[in-house]
Amino acid sequence: MFENSKTYIAIPPGETIKEQLEDRDMSQKEFAQRMDLSEKHVSRLLNGKVGLTHDTALKLESVLGIKAEFWNNLENRYREKLALVKSENEMDEDLSLLNQFPYKEMADLRWIEKESNRKERVKNLRRYFSVASLSLVDHLPAFQIAYRKMGDNSSHGYAQLCWEQQARIAASSLDTERIDLNNLQDSIESIRKMNRTDPEEFIPQLTKLLAESGIALVFLPHLKGTKLQGASMMSGDRIVLAMTLRGKDADRFWFSLFHEISHIINGDLFGDKARSERDMDISAANILIPPQAYAEFVSANDFSKESVVEFAETIDLQPGIVAGRLQNDEKIRHDQLNDLKIRYEFDKTA
Repeated sequence: MFENSKTYIAIPPGETIKEQLEDRDMSQKEFAQRMDLSEKHVSRLLNGKVGLTHDTALKLESVLGIKAEFWNNLENRYREKLALVKSENEMDEDLSLLNQFPYKEMADLRWIEKESNRKERVKNLRRYFSVASLSLVDHLPAFQIAYRKMGDNSSHGYAQLCWEQQARIAASSLDTERIDLNNLQDSIESIRKMNRTDPEEFIPQLTKLLAESGIALVFLPHLKGTKLQGASMMSGDRIVLAMTLRGKDADRFWFSLFHEISHIINGDLFGDKARSERDMDISAANILIPPQAYAEFVSANDFSKESVVEFAETIDLQPGIVAGRLQNDEKIRHDQLNDLKIRYEFDKTA
């Protein structure tokens, strides 16, 4: 049985053995008897299903009168050609996938080396993901994450996989303690209070606090098509919580952060049955705005700027976060109270 690619063909030693048997008018049954091997093994040997061992080569020397060195060299050349065939076919398969990876965008962000040669790009991406073939990337358990997206498309594109991997790479240089979800749960209120401070102040505090719970916090630019706001994932023996720089409104940032924290506390990263994204949305919303206080505020049906600011003060929250919640719940239009929202510039602080 031949194995081939566009450039190479691998012919097993069994083909040469078959020729020798035909020249001698020797049946496979007789050959098996003379070789002291089973007929099944001989059949597999002739068809390249099993390797030609040194022991077999010595037997061939005795039975066919051709030096063992010849058979060993034939087997070695076959294995080398087989590896070349496999490598070339895998490269062809990976080249067919290459355009699905945002290579240029990643190179512009310095996540990967700039390269114009397509085969070299494939090799760089393999190293980036630490895989032998790009076809393996979307099958690895490591890339099953909890995430919050903008939009309705729930498919995992290759751009998202690249983003996830960069989060792991960025987190690899950060120091964290052992995972402690109880400590994280106890820190929720401290994290929530940070919402009224500037990124220059809260990012170092948040990074340190999460690290004490075994969580590495990283900030990344978003890649086109990912639609991610944030993601939480396992990386070795710790958790990576990655926040995208997309959508810099403070209300989106804090909602996405608590959405991911809810995933983590719920155990969604440890193989437990994950609750729905909707459940995590509700959890995040309730962390930011106490449900009873929000219900009472909404029941008053006064969504004026003054009323929203006053309510936000009573619950120690940015007014823009309350405005964002009211917009999402369709209590006000999406073009109302946007002047209350704060915009972050993470690229200057992260």
